[in-house]
Amino acid sequence: MLRFIVAGALATSLLSCGGSRHDPSEIYYLVTLNSKIPYWRAALAGFQDAATQYQVKWEMVGPETYDVQAQKAEFQKALSKNPSGIMVSVGDPAVMAPEIDAAIERGVPVITIDSDAPKSKRLLFIGTNNYEAGLMGARIVAEQLKGKGNVIVFTMPEQPNLKERLNGYEQVFRGHPGIKITEVVDIKGDPTVAFDKTMELVEKNAPVDAFVCLEALACPEVAEVLTRRQVKGKTVVAMDTDPRTLEMIQKGVIHATIAQKPYTMAFFGLQVLDQLNHYKPPSLTLNWAQDTRSPLPSFVDTGATLIDKNNVDAFLKAEAGSAQ
Repeated sequence: MLRFIVAGALATSLLSCGGSRHDPSEIYYLVTLNSKIPYWRAALAGFQDAATQYQVKWEMVGPETYDVQAQKAEFQKALSKNPSGIMVSVGDPAVMAPEIDAAIERGVPVITIDSDAPKSKRLLFIGTNNYEAGLMGARIVAEQLKGKGNVIVFTMPEQPNLKERLNGYEQVFRGHPGIKITEVVDIKGDPTVAFDKTMELVEKNAPVDAFVCLEALACPEVAEVLTRRQVKGKTVVAMDTDPRTLEMIQKGVIHATIAQKPYTMAFFGLQVLDQLNHYKPPSLTLNWAQDTRSPLPSFVDTGATLIDKNNVDAFLKAEAGSAQ
């Protein structure tokens, strides 16, 4: 009988398993990009906590910058060590999908978190509903601009989760013909690009009414420029909970940010990989997404929360309490 369990039942069964079934050679990998940013430190905490609970080895690897070829190399290196499972946040599906497929063909369970490669053979995706996150941010922008204004978007265009967020923004803005995205800026994983571009726009007195950041790095830089130049009246909607972003929300420079749950993604991701390692489905290569009797969900939505000046202090207090 197939014994793969998901969602609430999975968590309950695994939490009670102790470490008895685990072999000392078991090791799980998390492969990321921009590995030093606060977002991935939060994911690392979840990964560590789950690994400690299961008494298994773990390693988070990945370049400190947005370098998809370096991510590919790190994934290949992890695979060469015969891991028990790999979770990966995909920088570019065109680059990573063949590597994911090769791992699956070797019998190594691979899941995606945070950013997906849906056309690969990955077993499931755990993360934010990024299209809904885009809708959430866009509604805030539309409300603040009262249906009319020019918007600058900072992103990394090839990253699939950011594409989905942009799709959400564009969908809402189609209902507000007076709102125009006048430029989409590729920051290439470098926050100084956002700083320099915002400074350029401010110095030119360009007609920009709102700044939207689809990732965590850009909006603290946008807010820094607006603060230095004492620019008022701009709507800034960020992504994630970088400490500088939350500080700028408290100061009223950033209007809101959309908080994800990287800790949850990595914690639950290791639970799923552990279960897949010990209770493998009949085949890792079947197209489970099209199987109505699949033991695997295609997507586990970890949720997102809008944070603005009304709830930022409560959010910070809750974060501090959970870290103790």
